[in-house]
Amino acid sequence: MTAISDGTQTAVARGWGPAVAGDEFSYAGAPDPAKWKVYKGPGHAGKGIRSPMALAVGGGVVTVRGNAAGTTGGMSARFAHRQYGRWEARMKTSARDPKYHPVLLLWPNNNKSPTCAEIDYAEGTADTTQIKFNLHHACSGPNFQARAARRIDTTQWHNYAVEWTPAGITGYLDGLVWFTDTNPTHQPRVGMHQTVQLDWFPNGTPTKPSQIQIDWIRVYK
Repeated sequence: MTAISDGTQTAVARGWGPAVAGDEFSYAGAPDPAKWKVYKGPGHAGKGIRSPMALAVGGGVVTVRGNAAGTTGGMSARFAHRQYGRWEARMKTSARDPKYHPVLLLWPNNNKSPTCAEIDYAEGTADTTQIKFNLHHACSGPNFQARAARRIDTTQWHNYAVEWTPAGITGYLDGLVWFTDTNPTHQPRVGMHQTVQLDWFPNGTPTKPSQIQIDWIRVYK
């Protein structure tokens, strides 16, 4: 397989230094169990199934597949459970069904957050021409998220990054800033960690199999 270019990396452009954790997916088989907890159980909002069989590492990437019946996958990092830091991942999707939503996100450690904190630093929705950044900072209400959106071709490789410091949260797309939130009340109050998901949102119409591939995930100080 031809080597995949690393593209324009925020870590390089911003001088983040060497990665301190992550996965280069330079092996074959299931995701490394020392690094990842693979989901097994009901799908997003109880729809479909998250199966370990939906994930495979090979050719230098991890592939997460979703089939026509809503069997899909996800995984949660065992590394870099922390408050503050920098994360970057290189991802592309297939020409996906709008009902399959790819997402790179930071999730609360121990699955607990008093503010339902969630940092979706690359999320695809029903509009397959867009990628979004969604910062969840409250459990309900009219303004429980801060958002940004960009129109890009997600079937091409792109680098998505998030920087979380005491001063705020910044999102980057191919090295450029596309999201900033410096409101102190929007800060997660707990440590977070990387997860990867391909979520199914059925609407009663047939589903086309879809997939995402991730070349690497890197964590920086």
